[in-house]
Amino acid sequence: MTTIQAPRTAACMPRPIPPRVLQELRTTDDAGRPAAPFIDEEGGAPLRCCLRRSEPGEPIALVSYAPLRRWAAGTGAAPGAYDEQGPVFVHAGDCPGPSGPGLPFTDAHRVLRRYSAGGRILGGRLVEPARDPGAFRAALAEAFADPEVALVHVRAVEYGCFLYEVRRD
Repeated sequence: MTTIQAPRTAACMPRPIPPRVLQELRTTDDAGRPAAPFIDEEGGAPLRCCLRRSEPGEPIALVSYAPLRRWAAGTGAAPGAYDEQGPVFVHAGDCPGPSGPGLPFTDAHRVLRRYSAGGRILGGRLVEPARDPGAFRAALAEAFADPEVALVHVRAVEYGCFLYEVRRD
């Protein structure tokens, strides 16, 4: 994955859903439902386990995931009403994780939502890569230039779905 060097901060990098969490989600997701694997006939689903799009014929699952809740459990943050869960695609079985460098899923409008160390939303930014190819990296650098920002969620605009997080390392 590409590492973003943000002003006055340590390096930051996109993070897929961790393998331990994937194992849990493949059994029971964050909404308490069992995973329902299926064969992706068309391909193109944004996989949050390896940060790439699915290939036709791959076994995947659509599960409910609460990224801020899981982050907060590990940090002691209390996101309150900002805790939400939503649908994400993952491989139905083992996944080797990301295979190469780069910022994934930057091919369409995205929202970069900023969170404080306490789990509160600090703001967001719409990124339109078709208008400005450097906008995505600039938005991440801008987010982490603010010392109050602990992590950024990258989300799809069309459905609001969580794609991945970038943390201050």
